[in-house]
Amino acid sequence: MPIRLIPSRAGPSPVAPVRPGQAGRRRVVWHLAAALLTAGLGLPAAAGSYQDFLHALRIDELETLRRLQQRGFDFNTRDDSGQPGLLLALRSDSLRAAEFLIRQPGLDLDALAANGENALMLAALRGHVGLLRQLIRQGAEVNKPGWAPLHYAATQADAVSVEIVDLLLEQHAYIDAASPNDTTPLMMAARYGNPQTLKLLIDAGADVTIQNQQGLTALDFATGAGRQEMVDLIRRALRARIGPASW
Repeated sequence: MPIRLIPSRAGPSPVAPVRPGQAGRRRVVWHLAAALLTAGLGLPAAAGSYQDFLHALRIDELETLRRLQQRGFDFNTRDDSGQPGLLLALRSDSLRAAEFLIRQPGLDLDALAANGENALMLAALRGHVGLLRQLIRQGAEVNKPGWAPLHYAATQADAVSVEIVDLLLEQHAYIDAASPNDTTPLMMAARYGNPQTLKLLIDAGADVTIQNQQGLTALDFATGAGRQEMVDLIRRALRARIGPASW
């Protein structure tokens, strides 16, 4: 025989829903909010961490980065333009922040910005030898398709560029790396770089006869820029390779 539940006069039926009053509803909302925050789903906190991260990189502020590290923040996070945090630090000359990020396990050292630049390229361009060495020690790739770190290093005219080019060559950077239009590091050095850098590349075996897609050689780059010292260095290399009859 089935059992019938008889409602008690002292309270609601056992099968009837209990409707919380205003105080009960506030408690429910409070507990839900606390649960979300505990689970790490608090959107304002996440947004705040993102902004704190970008700001710390721009002003080279380590304490904020250390706090974010303790919270498990993902240092591979990019800014609104898609730029990796490490590149943002390098562009801002925030060298302590960059060094901190490079040491973080799981950081993508070869991450590319929208324009194809990576951390090694920017370190080479800005003459940050220490960061360049640290990146290489941590496993950053010296070679990449298209514009490469060696192109960027060869472009610089200051004395430190010679050290950086030498370091990259020691790490087996491809000496005749071709840009998207087949321009080589030697061509960049001929037009923009240091004479010692140009000589280093030539002595290390750079091909002085290569033409890019416009049909220009390193000699053309040097001549077009009116850099007579570079012209003389390249002509000597051509004479040694092809013979005096042509030059």
